[in-house]
Amino acid sequence: MIRFLQFFNLVGVVALAVLCGFQWNVNRKANLELITLDGVRQSQASKIVEQAAAIKRYAEDIEDLRDRLSRAEASLDETTGKLTAANAEGKKLTAERDELKSSVTTWMAAVAERDAALKQSREQQEKLGKERNEAMTKFNDLATKYNGIVKELNDSRAKSGAGH
Repeated sequence: MIRFLQFFNLVGVVALAVLCGFQWNVNRKANLELITLDGVRQSQASKIVEQAAAIKRYAEDIEDLRDRLSRAEASLDETTGKLTAANAEGKKLTAERDELKSSVTTWMAAVAERDAALKQSREQQEKLGKERNEAMTKFNDLATKYNGIVKELNDSRAKSGAGH
């Protein structure tokens, strides 16, 4: 019976060694496949990073193009508006020229009237400039007073905070 157990034990050990060999081979193949897959993953991850950077650059380029296009459209609209205004002004000036050619006395009256309007406009501009300067002086004085009050308030708060 002991011999049978020894023989049975030997068969079990051999079977276990064979089983370990198969398991080692399976584990080896799995590890090799894992290493290969990790290399593929790293390669794809770097491609994804590169593609994300490219997409970001493309998006920035598109945004820059949109900004330029918006500015170009705005410039075109502004130029069209100026052209329309210039054409209207040209028509107006042509009509005025024809009118002035018809009557020299009317022209002289218009010039005198224009001179008076320019003088009045200049006087009004000077008056508005003085009023603006006075308003700015008052505003600056008010801002100085406000800053002084705020400084005093901050100093007062700092003193009362230090006293606590």
